[in-house]
Amino acid sequence: MELEIGKVYEGFKLVEKKDINEINSTGILFEHEKSGARLFYLKNEDDNKVFSISFRTPPKDSTGVPHILEHSVLCGSRKFPLKEPFVELIKGSMNTFLNAFTFPDKTMYPVASRNNKDFLNLMNVYLDAVFYPNIYKYKEIMMQEGWHYELENKDSEISYKGVVYNEMKGAFSSPESILFRKISEYLFPDTQYGVESGGDPDFIPNLTQEQFLAFHKKYYHPSNSYIYLYGDMDIIEKLKFLNEEYLKDFTKENVDSELLFQKPFEKIHENTIKYPISSTEKEEDKTFLSMNFSVGNATNTEIYLAFDILEHLLLETPSAPLKKALIDAKIGKDVFGSFEGGILQPMFSIIVKNSNEDQKEKFINIVRDTLSKLVKDGIDKKLIEASINIKEFQLREADYQGYPKGLIYSMKAMDSWLYDEKPWIHLAYEDTLSKIKTSLQTRYFEDIIEKYILKNNHGSVLIVKPAKGLEEEKEAAIKKRLKEYKESLSDKEIEELINNTNELKKRQVTQDSPENLKKIPLLSIKDIDLKAKKISLVEKEENGVKVLYHPEFTNGIIYMNMYFDTEGVKEEMLPYISILSTVIGKLNTEKYQYEDLVKEINIYTGGIRYAAETYSEKGDSEKFYPKFVVKSKVLTGNISKLATLLGEIIGHTKYDDYKRVKEIIQETKSRLEMIMFEKGHIVSASHLFSYFSPMGKYDDIISGLSFYKFIADLEKNFDEKAEEISNSLKEVAETIFNKNNLIVNVTSDEKDYETFAKELPLICQEIGDNRITKVEYKFEFGPENEGLMTSGKVQYVAKAYNFIKLGYSYTGGLLVLKTIANYDYLWNKVRVQGGAYGSFASFQKNGNMFFTSYRDPNLEETINVYDNAGEFFKEFNADDRQMTKYIIGTISDLDFPLTPSMKGERAAEHYIKHIKYEDIQKEREEVLNVKIDDIKGFGEMISSAMKKNYVCVIGNEEKIKQNKSLFNNLVNLFE
Repeated sequence: MELEIGKVYEGFKLVEKKDINEINSTGILFEHEKSGARLFYLKNEDDNKVFSISFRTPPKDSTGVPHILEHSVLCGSRKFPLKEPFVELIKGSMNTFLNAFTFPDKTMYPVASRNNKDFLNLMNVYLDAVFYPNIYKYKEIMMQEGWHYELENKDSEISYKGVVYNEMKGAFSSPESILFRKISEYLFPDTQYGVESGGDPDFIPNLTQEQFLAFHKKYYHPSNSYIYLYGDMDIIEKLKFLNEEYLKDFTKENVDSELLFQKPFEKIHENTIKYPISSTEKEEDKTFLSMNFSVGNATNTEIYLAFDILEHLLLETPSAPLKKALIDAKIGKDVFGSFEGGILQPMFSIIVKNSNEDQKEKFINIVRDTLSKLVKDGIDKKLIEASINIKEFQLREADYQGYPKGLIYSMKAMDSWLYDEKPWIHLAYEDTLSKIKTSLQTRYFEDIIEKYILKNNHGSVLIVKPAKGLEEEKEAAIKKRLKEYKESLSDKEIEELINNTNELKKRQVTQDSPENLKKIPLLSIKDIDLKAKKISLVEKEENGVKVLYHPEFTNGIIYMNMYFDTEGVKEEMLPYISILSTVIGKLNTEKYQYEDLVKEINIYTGGIRYAAETYSEKGDSEKFYPKFVVKSKVLTGNISKLATLLGEIIGHTKYDDYKRVKEIIQETKSRLEMIMFEKGHIVSASHLFSYFSPMGKYDDIISGLSFYKFIADLEKNFDEKAEEISNSLKEVAETIFNKNNLIVNVTSDEKDYETFAKELPLICQEIGDNRITKVEYKFEFGPENEGLMTSGKVQYVAKAYNFIKLGYSYTGGLLVLKTIANYDYLWNKVRVQGGAYGSFASFQKNGNMFFTSYRDPNLEETINVYDNAGEFFKEFNADDRQMTKYIIGTISDLDFPLTPSMKGERAAEHYIKHIKYEDIQKEREEVLNVKIDDIKGFGEMISSAMKKNYVCVIGNEEKIKQNKSLFNNLVNLFE
């Protein structure tokens, strides 16, 4: 059926259509006549359908009301009056994406599914949530998700609790997070971007229930909504559903959600703020220096794309001239940039990390002098070509690993649609890219630098420096404020607080009725494919090398991954495998200076990456396969160039440029520190495995906390160890890069395979061919049970062991156990009742299992939850409908859609781990046939694992010291 402009379909008037060839889609713009809702449909053949409803939600203060509301509307609604419909959907839908996002000026509620029935179910729950949430019925929702005074009895101390409150305490623990949040605040002080939409913990407790409800009433109206649909679907069916179930009940309103535009500054502003470090950390080399600029308007498609490219060109590669100038000046140990295009006034930042405040003037001068020289002398055209090419490759590939491409397109659409422009202007990038490519013959980027940076007074210099005792002062001030508040209350008011606390706890532990649970729509097992999908794999041999080939339509791209066995590397040399992965490709070779090498890579390929990886043997707690992986992608016509570059890098890298190696080690240490704040739950759980697991110990040495300590020591003592580091890298490279160690994994169209096969000898002739003796590693194990102390305001609490060592074996039923643990037991105990932002379980095929929490205000209480998990599962009970829900939710994870490159990597992983299709099908059948008694049977396994008492916590220094009896070792995480 061909839709016509001007016609009305199910209450929606078709306003405009546009073919968007860049993404093989047609954009169709509707307006719902009665309610005023806007709708953008991206029509294409993608079976992974996406729906999103978004609202323009400009905050007026930093109480975090948009963020708290984002959490809260998903806590029950008119049709679905459960406490947590969102969680019920995660447990029991075939979604390929399900979440919600708070941005500085909008709130988005996206879902995705490949199953049409499931897709409609997800739309239904989300639409009911945003338009008819239970927040008006239960004040406890805002208390739980936002903040509340917690007082259990009249003799207790009052405290602040709440999921978002604790989430943002965690966010404000990271100096990088503080920096980025304050950049916006100081660039746009008079607008919505001058406050924190996510909520600042210092201001969240100022939010009242009345303000909370008023925000929803004002902004969550269809007239202020942006509805998005994507994929291969019956659009008339979806329009009819939207109209009849929801939008026909609303009348168009004039919602004042105007976004304010910051008046340009007359001069650059300068600000200095502090961030907390622990009492044992040194303050030297821990300051962040940044220069930040407001750059135009988000609806300027050229600036939107050009600055994305310019940031890469100036700051994101080893050949980036501004990064190189700042590193050479030794004013800091890490340099990176940031371009935020998803706000009305985009902002561009130049950041130096691990510096000192007295370097400020030097920093400003180097930035200005370097950029002025680039403007005057011109930018190297090969550098420009390289940055444009890498961005164009990313745009055309549209491989957003882990996210449906329809979701990414929805975000790009909002980057113009929210600001009253057409939603496709950033998706139809071809004309804009053509204009930007004129920079290869003109002064395009030089003029942009001059206009938007050098001659732009709407900017800031922001210094974020460390301060000891800051966190302690803040906590003391909070305690004092709460104490004084309690003292100001009457007996009646205190009793009311106690009652509120008890009412909230009662709601949290009260189970939803079976009647309400049944209101959440559910698929049946019949809706699930009983057969696991096969990923094609053809074993070949080329030039004496094992090749795994995956025929896939890849749109003219060849994905080639090289897996080198690293079992010949000596035990004392293991950390150098990871260091090799960070330095290779960034050092000089016989033919190239490293700056020129990077340019060649970015001009002729889609990128080359290097990683140290480990793969466990299925069902074996001891055996694993360590690999050094070289990942590359290239258009078929450039495969010869890729082969030449890989041969040069692998065979002829020079490891004796001490200055360059030191720079990379400093940057690597810096990036690891960022990971520890952002992924502390994974870091603590992974480190735990090193206490008892050979693979866990190996991983810790090459990429975990042990590796961080190793690289921190190298950085600190580099000058004395420079020669040793260089020699070690050379030795490890010679051991790894060997034809006898190699498996090559190729994903491409069948017609392109022969092109690859002809070029493989080019690489192989540059690597060794000696017999390698495998090393037997003699690791030591034991329950170190470390409390890893930081200045952070929250904890990441992990407990783990290996169930195979206890005599149990892996079964697909453990995947269902994981679903139940994550979204029933841990969600209720650690998140809902404990106030942590999240808590997770994992049960792996090699027997390693863990429980871990994220941005957790508690410590001992969370460990107690883990310790009691076994008893919970021994007593576990569920009806047939609940079990079906858990099974469907588990299958949803197994059936997550894979891109061509992901399919190739998944097949190679299975090959290395000796996982056959029969194993995958057996696992699927075990999931589909799991019974309550199977889940109960896992209870004893969990209890036994928890009794081994292997614990690791990353968290607040004071909190860990208060619980020191739980640990064998207290360790300062950072120096």
